[in-house]
Amino acid sequence: MSARKIFVTTALPYANGKFHIGHIMEYIQADTWVRAQRMQGSQVNFVGADDAHGAPIMIAAEKAGKTPQQFVADIAAGRKQYLDGFHIAFDNWHSTDAPENHALAQQIYLDLKAAGLIETRTIEQFFDPEKAMFLPDRFIKGECPRCHAKDQYGDNCEVCGAVYAPTELINPYSALSGAKPELKTSEHFFFKLSDERCVAFLKEWTQNGVHVQPEVAAKVREWFGTRTNPDGSTSTGLDDWDISRDAPYFGIEIPDAPGKYFYVWLDAPIGYLASLKNLLDKRGESYEAYMADPQLEQVHFIGKDIITFHTLFWPATLKFSGRKTPDKICVHGFLTVNNGEKMSKSRGTGLDPLKYLQLGMNPEWLRYYLGAKLNGRNEDIDFNPEDFMARVNADLIGKYVNIASRAAGFIAKRFGGQLGSVSSDGQALLTELRAQQGDIVAAYEARDTARAARDIMLLCDRVNAYVDTNKPWELARQEGQDARLHDVCTTCIEAFRLLTIYLKPMLPHVAQQVEGFLQVAPLAFADAATLLGAHHAIGPYQHLMQRVAVEQLDALFALPEPEKVTPGGEEIAPGITIDDFAKVDLRIAKIVECKAVEGSAKLLQLTLDAGEGRLRNVFSGISSMYRPEQLQGKLTVLVANLAPRKMKFGVSEGMVLAASHADEKAHPGLYVLEPYPGAEPGMRIR
Repeated sequence: MSARKIFVTTALPYANGKFHIGHIMEYIQADTWVRAQRMQGSQVNFVGADDAHGAPIMIAAEKAGKTPQQFVADIAAGRKQYLDGFHIAFDNWHSTDAPENHALAQQIYLDLKAAGLIETRTIEQFFDPEKAMFLPDRFIKGECPRCHAKDQYGDNCEVCGAVYAPTELINPYSALSGAKPELKTSEHFFFKLSDERCVAFLKEWTQNGVHVQPEVAAKVREWFGTRTNPDGSTSTGLDDWDISRDAPYFGIEIPDAPGKYFYVWLDAPIGYLASLKNLLDKRGESYEAYMADPQLEQVHFIGKDIITFHTLFWPATLKFSGRKTPDKICVHGFLTVNNGEKMSKSRGTGLDPLKYLQLGMNPEWLRYYLGAKLNGRNEDIDFNPEDFMARVNADLIGKYVNIASRAAGFIAKRFGGQLGSVSSDGQALLTELRAQQGDIVAAYEARDTARAARDIMLLCDRVNAYVDTNKPWELARQEGQDARLHDVCTTCIEAFRLLTIYLKPMLPHVAQQVEGFLQVAPLAFADAATLLGAHHAIGPYQHLMQRVAVEQLDALFALPEPEKVTPGGEEIAPGITIDDFAKVDLRIAKIVECKAVEGSAKLLQLTLDAGEGRLRNVFSGISSMYRPEQLQGKLTVLVANLAPRKMKFGVSEGMVLAASHADEKAHPGLYVLEPYPGAEPGMRIR
């Protein structure tokens, strides 16, 4: 039988931040599956990419003073330390802003259009008049129309959980500028998912028991039925999909539609294909021929929050653009901590993967622990620190590594580092271990690594029971027992090799160390059928793994030290009492007149009305920021009881308040305080 050809991806992380533990869990799950496939001889291309487009990235880049391309590149530069740190071996990591994705997305759109599945409609949506852009729902805020909580997003209320349309918000405002948004019409492009061809295909594809897990198929069935819309109305069947956004937008331009861009979720999954094409192009292989192979399997690993896109939009996009549809969508749940609690850094329940690595914690502790929890179903799993320590220490150290450490020393010291023959009881044990290979491989295939881990640890128990029965430490002290000692220790090393084969997808680095220790080529599942054999020389044993220490877990979940902030570039002044503050008389003053001071490059001369029945003269060093006409007629804040000061240009009768940064070179600027409209000259600030 020819080797399986498999194209594997994980969901593309949005390129606006670092990897979080949810990303790492998914990558570990996929990487483990890929390694298990390769150990069976499958030819796998395992690719990922950054999801680089969309309004949030455009806006974040603007705030950071960068182009979107540079912003995304800076995020991408930090990916390698996570992937290498947890032994996650993608064959290629790319970006959805790459040329391959632009070309593929535009061609797929044209193919869908040719299939009669694209149409344009005029829609009404909120527009920010100050930013001159249409606003995504998450950038519109206002009062919840249900519970009246303030500052809620345009698509749902975080207080009462209500879901609604942005147009239902009370007193909506732009989260970008604070401006009141305007309703404007725009022409948008829609993928006709409600077309009977799409509906018929998706019903069969999602419900045939092949492509998605049963619990996912059940969820998808709900979307074909009747549901309640955000505005309270009901709909039956699939809705058409809005696939366009208006400029300004960081994304891929729609062919023959200037100023229109693909919605990020149209081009993001196409990034899977783009990353694969980039990989094959670099190898000099044909992407078209590879994708045309009828034996090719296409497998996607995703989280349960993006099921809609991957079980409806993505297969339909591929099917009706004339391309291969996915063979498997492998959905996992979320990772919680301490019996279902959501991750939260501020509460000390966040598991920061980079902090984990920086603390020197073994990445394969986490690979094994997550593997021992994941079962191939769309279910949440929990990280419990005490359980983590107990399971890693008991399973990996107490059961698995312990087998090699109990036998290797005797082989080295008593038998010149060479294995001996295995007698009948040892052969029976090894036969028992080999008999479980089919079940363990099947568990890996089904992504049920929890079952694989359980089965392997039961075998470890069986081997340790053999050790305890034969007591090599006692045999070593008995006259005439060298042959039996050699036999027992050889059996242990042969068994340890088999267990390493079974654990290798979860523990690739440990397996590599074991391969060096045993002086063998990289292990595959087929190697379980053979023995190393008598006279095989092994290397000196080096300890493979340390125990988890409670101090490490304490440090991992310790609340971060509050960051010392120096607002405005300088520390807050020493504390004062209310009596101290009361000595400073701050008054509202109107700038009746403002003019430049002849002979001074810094000063402006202000004539102020502080409600005293007379006018005051104040000199202020603010000419670098303000022209006289900008200030005249404005209200400001005056230190009214400051002693008059005689200056070269006249007497200054007080001081107006202005804000600035302590480091004026790095943060130039001086900002005069301006009271809210309604304040009147003479009012005291308390």
